[in-house]
Amino acid sequence: MKRLPPLPALHTFWVTAQCCNFTRAAEQLHITQGAVSRQVAGLESHLGYALFRRQARGLSLTEEGREWSLRAQQVFGLIGEAVEQIGNRRQTLQLKASTCVMRWLLPRLMQWQKERPDVPVELTTTVAYTVDFRREQFDAAVIYAPTAEQSAEARHLFDEQLTPVCAPALLDVLHTPADLQQQVLLHPTRDERDWALWLSAANTQLSNLSQGHHFETLDLAMTVASQGSGVAIGDSALIGEDVKAGRLVMPFELQVPTGMGYYLVYPPGTAPSAGLEALMNWLVSQAQYPEH
Repeated sequence: MKRLPPLPALHTFWVTAQCCNFTRAAEQLHITQGAVSRQVAGLESHLGYALFRRQARGLSLTEEGREWSLRAQQVFGLIGEAVEQIGNRRQTLQLKASTCVMRWLLPRLMQWQKERPDVPVELTTTVAYTVDFRREQFDAAVIYAPTAEQSAEARHLFDEQLTPVCAPALLDVLHTPADLQQQVLLHPTRDERDWALWLSAANTQLSNLSQGHHFETLDLAMTVASQGSGVAIGDSALIGEDVKAGRLVMPFELQVPTGMGYYLVYPPGTAPSAGLEALMNWLVSQAQYPEH
C-alpha cells in the first residue's frame, strides 16, 4: 500500500483549494503564508504532480488538484460527522423533571441506563411543572401541562387520571366511595381540588374533606398512604410501580381525567440529537406500552 499523504498537509491544501490564495488560507489556518506554501509543495512532492498552477494573477487548480479537492472535501466531511456523532453518543443528556413524576420516571431511567449505557442521563428534579429553555440549560424536560396547549416539540406521555389509593390493608373497609367518610384523606397539594374533582365525579359528598392531611408533593402523600395512615388521591399512571409492587392499591374503578398531562419537551427550534431522540422514543413507548 502506497504511503498515504500527511493529513495536516492535505487539510492545508483543501483550505487553500477553496480560495486559491495562500494568504487567505494562512489567515483561516492561523499560520504563516510561507507555512501554507511549504505544506502544499510538500504534498505535491509526495504525490509526484502539481495541484496548483502558480500564475502571476494567483493560483488555479490543476485537473489533479480539482479531483483532490473533491476527495479531500469528502474525507474531512466524514471526519466532521464522526466527531459530531461520536461526541453526541458520549455526551450526558441533561433532563429536568418535576418531583411529582419521579415515581414513574426514575425506575425507567434506571432501566434505560442498563439498556443504553452509551447514552447517559443526568436528572435534575424540581417542584416546578414547567421549563424555560431560554434560561435553563437542559436537553429536555418532563412537564405537567394542559393537554390542549402543547407545541410541536412536545411528546405526549400520558394524561392525568385521578383515583383514590391506599395500603392493601384498607381494602376490606372500602367498598363504596361513601366509606371514605371514615378515613383520613391525604391531599398531595395544599388545595383540595383533586379530591373534590373525584368525589364530584363519584357523586359523593364527604364532611371530612378538609379534615385530612395536606402535603407539598405527591410523593409524600403516596408514602404516607402506603403506610396505611390514610387514603390519598393520585394519578393512576404515576403509581403503577407501587401498585405492581403491592405497596398501594386502587380500591375503586373510577378514574377521572383532569385535562392535564405529562409531556417530554425539548428546546424549540432545535433538532434533538440521536441519543435524545432514542431516549424520548423509548420513554414514550414505556408510557404507552408499560409492559414493553
